[in-house]
Amino acid sequence: MEKLLKYDSIAELVNEAEKRGVKLSQLVLKSQAAIAEKSEEEMFKTMERSLQVMKESVQDGLDPVKRSASGLTGGDAFKMNEVLKAGKTMVGPFFGNAMVKAIAVAQTNACMGRIVASPTAGSCGILPAALLTLQEEKNIPDKDLVMALFTASAVGIVIATNASVAGAAGGCQAECGAASAMAAAAMVELCGGTPKQCEHACAIALKNILGLVCDPVAGLVEIPCIKRNAGGVGNALVAAELALAGVESHIPADEVIVAMKKVGDMMSSTLKETAEGGLATTPTGKKLCEKVFG
Repeated sequence: MEKLLKYDSIAELVNEAEKRGVKLSQLVLKSQAAIAEKSEEEMFKTMERSLQVMKESVQDGLDPVKRSASGLTGGDAFKMNEVLKAGKTMVGPFFGNAMVKAIAVAQTNACMGRIVASPTAGSCGILPAALLTLQEEKNIPDKDLVMALFTASAVGIVIATNASVAGAAGGCQAECGAASAMAAAAMVELCGGTPKQCEHACAIALKNILGLVCDPVAGLVEIPCIKRNAGGVGNALVAAELALAGVESHIPADEVIVAMKKVGDMMSSTLKETAEGGLATTPTGKKLCEKVFG
């Protein structure tokens, strides 16, 4: 009988994967199938559908004329993509492509389109942008991306178990932070990294975004959330590159997650999705709120 994993520690998952000599994704798929009392094939197909939705959400977000109901956002992914196609990005095609995809998916969410909350709607652009850009860059088959999503999901579950993935509970560090950590770990595995390197990538990504507040203008998941998705995928790329280069996090991932929880608990409620602080209360933020709600 398959051992049921607890998902309360990144280190335990890594140790179990190393003990079995398998990738984190293989370990998680087998465990999740046992927990759900389904076959691995069924679990794989379910995750495969999520990958397809991610791809569709990128395309939907590239629409140059679609705008959110508030009228505050829309069209930015198209603008960035035009610059990318013209070869005028400062950061090159890889990072530029990742930015386009992150903004596109986040815009799809703002326009009430279908997305995969990974782990939340507010941070939905980071994981798909990271994986789909890497797929295009290195010609990775879909089946490998689906497996990487199992690695990402495991990281998300551990963070949700020990801290939070909700901006209302922990600030944007919990949303874009968790998404960055999930993406970083998944990318490391896709690039041949070890389970331990996945753990380091997770820790580095979370450390880089520790303390980020959730301050949506007018209470809508648009400003600054959409652009933070672009920043989040950049953070994931940094963490993954460092981990693959052999750079280690001196603070273990599990301790970083606990620290994030403590920071979130200390954070004022005005900075946790209430639109009562941060950018939401700037003069322009207030004007935009009046524009939307009168």
